[in-house]
Amino acid sequence: MLFIIRYSEVWIISKELRVNEAVRCREIRLIGSQGEQLGVMHPRDAMKVAEEQGLDLVEVSPNSKPPVCKIMDYGKYKYEQRKKEREARKNQKTIEVKEVKLRPGIEDHDFNTKVRHAARFLGEGNKVKITIMFRGREITHPELGRELCERVAEDVQDIAKVEKAPKVEGRNMTMMLVPHDSGADKKKK
Repeated sequence: MLFIIRYSEVWIISKELRVNEAVRCREIRLIGSQGEQLGVMHPRDAMKVAEEQGLDLVEVSPNSKPPVCKIMDYGKYKYEQRKKEREARKNQKTIEVKEVKLRPGIEDHDFNTKVRHAARFLGEGNKVKITIMFRGREITHPELGRELCERVAEDVQDIAKVEKAPKVEGRNMTMMLVPHDSGADKKKK
């Protein structure tokens, strides 16, 4: 059985296996608790074998012909699966997008401070979105924003590269930077 649950904008697909009396087929292929093939038999007979060993009959492959069932401790199996999922989530790195906002008329000291912030974010493994905000008539000079983006890219070129070139979006110009050692780079190599 397959359940799809919506949990705060994250879709979770839960695969619940049929256990013991829930296994309803004419015949099943049975695998023993040690992994040995016990042959094709009726589910009632397989249940008797599982009960004799004090274990559960679990349908592990419902789509095969005939369905494959295994004799195992279902509670222990579920515990180990949850443990593996927790480990996988713990080892998973989430990449955030941090934003650094600048203006075309920014002074050198303020610019250097913003570049240091961007370098720190990149050093933590996050993507950085550089936003140049134009006010009033500044929008008529997008080349000032482009030069500013190029200066930022040049200052952090040893730790990052430009993922998305500077582009005007409304009254803002945006550029995306990614760290050199990100997972996307490793896949390409």
